[in-house]
Amino acid sequence: MAESLKTFFDPILVRRIATQLRAVHSEFPERRFVAEASEGLDALELMDRARHIMRAMHRALPKDFEHAARILQDSLGPTMERTEGHGMSVFLYLPHVLYVAEHGLAHFEPAMRLQHALTQRFTAEFCIRPYLERYPRETLARLREWAGDANVHVRRLVSEGTRPRLPWAPRLRAFQEDPQPVLELLELLKDDPELYVRRSVANNLNDIGKDHPVLLVDTCERWSKGASPERQWIIRHALRSAVKRGDPRALALMGFEGPAALEVTATFHPSRVRLGQSVQVRLQVTNTSRERQKALVDLAVHFVKANGASRPKVFKVSTVDLVPGASSTLEKTVSLAALTTRQHYPGAHRVDALVNGAAIPVGAFDVS
Repeated sequence: MAESLKTFFDPILVRRIATQLRAVHSEFPERRFVAEASEGLDALELMDRARHIMRAMHRALPKDFEHAARILQDSLGPTMERTEGHGMSVFLYLPHVLYVAEHGLAHFEPAMRLQHALTQRFTAEFCIRPYLERYPRETLARLREWAGDANVHVRRLVSEGTRPRLPWAPRLRAFQEDPQPVLELLELLKDDPELYVRRSVANNLNDIGKDHPVLLVDTCERWSKGASPERQWIIRHALRSAVKRGDPRALALMGFEGPAALEVTATFHPSRVRLGQSVQVRLQVTNTSRERQKALVDLAVHFVKANGASRPKVFKVSTVDLVPGASSTLEKTVSLAALTTRQHYPGAHRVDALVNGAAIPVGAFDVS
């Protein structure tokens, strides 16, 4: 996590939470909570800081969850007016979310009320998941109600909280095996007026497609009939991983059907790079046929692993629409900087151009 993310949870924030809780609950032990929640905070990472504050909050609040939940809900600030641009401020409520996830599971109704309130100020996508696992029928029924909620953040929770592969969260294994209950919710949201919700719907479908690629394309085909431009955007975004995999049906839905008669060559600048640097890949795409060619062109870089083997990573590049004899130059910068999700190693990195999903070897660059 970025340092600024981690240090957001500091003693100043702890005192702010204490002030909010004391304002609605005169018996809240403010000094004790601040001391306990602040002790040892600097040595912890982001999520551990939030959990540390949550545990101190739990010790300070009444033991009865329903009473504690009312206090927490009464202490919340105003709801979010916008869907973007809140920065770190909304992370104030991450300890509250963790509290519901850990301590509310035996108290379904008060926990649902608190999550409905929290998601309008931060997000309840993480704390709704334990309830989907313990109370799948009841929680899905509540989410079906919330799919028609007037608040955009509540509607987004319906799609975001049910993502089988939500980042930063444990996977919902039951929905990985059988995503039909999730698809029924997405059907209610596929024409939502807010892009904020539609983007979440697309990301959920993309998750489903990683485990059920045929079901993903079947769903997108069905949704494409009479689709508005907004729903067409969902379909394109939902199919992005399938397109990267070269799924022919997904490519056809995107308008890129069958092989394209294109010649592709590549140059690398520089052709030899050091770890931590970057290389610019320039593709020259030429239509060598007698017919117009429309194609999706991506780039697959075979990154060398620690054991000397390689594994491709696909980068989105562009689309081309070329008349006979025409050419187009496409460029992509590939970074060799160390990432938390990918380490780099020396060796020859093979590169393929992916034209409508078909791999065309175009050379390699060396990393030292």
